[in-house]
Amino acid sequence: MDFSIAAILAQDGITSGAVYALLALALVLVFSVTRVIFIPQGEFVSYGALTIAALQSDRFPQTASLLVALGLVSFVQQAWNTLSNAELRRGAGRTLPLAIIKFLVLPAAVWFATRAFGHASLPMPLQVLLTLAIVTPMGPMIYRLAFQPLAESSVLVLLIVSVGVHFAMTGLGLVMFGAEGSRTAAFSDAQITIGSLAISGQSIVILAVAAILIAALYLYFERTLSGKALRATAVNRLGARLVGIGTKEAGRLAFTVAAAMGALCGVLIAPLTTVYYDSGFLIGLKGFVGAIIGGLGSYPIAAAGALLVGLLESFSSFWASALKEVIVFTLIIPVLLWRSLTSKHVEEEDE
Repeated sequence: MDFSIAAILAQDGITSGAVYALLALALVLVFSVTRVIFIPQGEFVSYGALTIAALQSDRFPQTASLLVALGLVSFVQQAWNTLSNAELRRGAGRTLPLAIIKFLVLPAAVWFATRAFGHASLPMPLQVLLTLAIVTPMGPMIYRLAFQPLAESSVLVLLIVSVGVHFAMTGLGLVMFGAEGSRTAAFSDAQITIGSLAISGQSIVILAVAAILIAALYLYFERTLSGKALRATAVNRLGARLVGIGTKEAGRLAFTVAAAMGALCGVLIAPLTTVYYDSGFLIGLKGFVGAIIGGLGSYPIAAAGALLVGLLESFSSFWASALKEVIVFTLIIPVLLWRSLTSKHVEEEDE
């Protein structure tokens, strides 16, 4: 291997690692706030990639119909919980109209907007925004339907539910998109040449978006009230509740951010690789390896670990392409061993 090949592999590894870093940050956020190991994170990647691919192929993305269905079920659940609880029933005149707008009107508006404007002629930035508008609201709806009723359960129970949601979303992906893969047009056809190294415009877009999102997350957690509330919930759920922070609202917000980041990652990688309905699981697992390196608690270490995963995957594909996945996932073994030896066991806080 000469320097030019190493530089190309490093470029590919950093590009992939930037995507894995965003997924790792989303996984750390969700786990810190809700204690959910969010296995379906990868499905949002697939949904985002295949939704924008459908738009560019002049096909109606069935994810818009799924959004309407999830909104309807969420409204029924909200109405049932409100009307069956005497204390909540007193505020039904305010909560139910808001629920109608949130779960019925807005998903229907997104559906009609997709039907009317979701065509290949739509400019690329608007395609991305429409894709995010379709996929992102699914995050808090899935939290409300699958995880919120079990919010006080153990991590193991939440993990089992997470596996079930993963299989459900994978099956729905097969029904909506079929078994064929899709690839989208690149955001930019530009190319920068540095010596013998050619850097594609798509790689630059991915790195720029990843850097902007990481900076935005940092500012959000440091400078905004809702961001500080999320941090407080991540540090101590019971303490956050005692000072008036709604842990359910924090959970929905965490799932919203995770869904948006997953969908955006799918949009970013769709021009680089063919995405299938089940491709997101493997991509999400690589982000999970980065999150595990960070102990599911440290954002900077998780991002650095995800970059390491991208580089390891890239160089492994050169030296032993048939074993690259094995090599990447083997990385988690020494990390888990080291953490098991150096970390003290802490019982789950009794809530």
